[in-house]
Amino acid sequence: GQGVDEPLSATGFRQADAAGLFLSNVKFTHVFSSDLLRAKQTAATILGKNKFCKDLEVKCDARLRERKYGVAEGRPLTDLKAMAKAAGEQCPSFTPSGGETLDEVRERAKDFFEFLCQLAVELEQKEQDMHGAASRSSGTSAEQFVFPWTNHCSEAELSSDNGGASKILDANILVVSHGAYMRNWIGYFVSDLNCTLPTNLTKSQLSSVSPNTGVSHFIIKLENGNLLKPEITCVCLNQDSHL
Repeated sequence: GQGVDEPLSATGFRQADAAGLFLSNVKFTHVFSSDLLRAKQTAATILGKNKFCKDLEVKCDARLRERKYGVAEGRPLTDLKAMAKAAGEQCPSFTPSGGETLDEVRERAKDFFEFLCQLAVELEQKEQDMHGAASRSSGTSAEQFVFPWTNHCSEAELSSDNGGASKILDANILVVSHGAYMRNWIGYFVSDLNCTLPTNLTKSQLSSVSPNTGVSHFIIKLENGNLLKPEITCVCLNQDSHL
């Protein structure tokens, strides 16, 4: 939850190191993190391993915080499940007293995602104003945008039509957040924005919480800067081969 703001454990730091090595060849343009300590430490550790952007500023945002669990915060998951059972409900839809509903969490995710889309559109417009659209393809090595899991994906998922890894991206954003929050965000992508999913993804995988430092990769296309109709392709979900 939000109320217990503990640092990463020794295991957490090892996992963050592994994620950093896994992503060390990816050049990020922006890094956003939840303002909770465990997420900030994860983001800093990942950047510390990066070959291109060690000095990139990590911007903290409270909209990326874990779901608020009210009276259940700091207690074992078994306690939360017992509370839900006593209320005649099931996790994760159960909301403990003082906690956030799933709709409230999703609204935070929606708000932050729309902020990211606006950021990307403004970057593209700024680039065009400065240099003209014709020069956007120069000056950045495409290799710096190659992702470590490209070999695990079908060509269709990373085709140029989907704005794949071979294309220079307007923004390549690392977001470090929390398991229950990200599950809600992905639910928003799928149910509200019709995100295209990998063909081999099962329903149970889609509804499961990411392992610590699990990596999910989404390609977002905003055709002609249209913020209302983002085209979203999920390349991989909760990837944990680095652990």
